[in-house]
Amino acid sequence: MKQKLTEGQRIVASVKDAIDFAAGIENGTRLTTVPVHEVDARKIRRKLKLSQSEFAARFGLPAATIQNWEQGRTKPDAPARILLAVIDRHPEAVEDALRHTS
Repeated sequence: MKQKLTEGQRIVASVKDAIDFAAGIENGTRLTTVPVHEVDARKIRRKLKLSQSEFAARFGLPAATIQNWEQGRTKPDAPARILLAVIDRHPEAVEDALRHTS
């Protein structure tokens, strides 16, 4: 019969598991990978009826970055694609989160 761990013991065990996982030691930890699909920044911006500078200002992005994405000079990295996907589906949630960030 397994002994019930205290909260502190569970935290220590979790940290040890994380360290082992980072070191490549198999310990039964499960890794789930979620694909981050391509997004069309121009399409999202136009859907919201915003200029590049308005879109950039509203969502805390550099205007030059929006221009580069739309002109194909650069592509959004994974975190930016996630942000753009959320903006596409729930722009008000992103605006609300940005308003309440100190």
